[in-house]
Amino acid sequence: MTRPAAVRLDWPGLMRAGMRGLGLLPREFWALTPAELALMTGAEAGPAPFTRARLEELARLWPDGPGLPKREGPDDERGV
Repeated sequence: MTRPAAVRLDWPGLMRAGMRGLGLLPREFWALTPAELALMTGAEAGPAPFTRARLEELARLWPDGPGLPKREGPDDERGV
């Protein structure tokens, strides 16, 4: 059985984020779980990555080019 590759953490970066950025004391920083630290720094709050599927979905909703149907609504060029 092969072991999975070890995940290396950026400890200096995490410590800067926790102690300098969040103002945690060292004992408070080291008492946190990785999930708690991620939540406190907002690391998990970012938008989902822009994927090929999302690009294709947007292309279907908002096609480019002459003669293609335009989506009508409050954001169309007429401002209606």
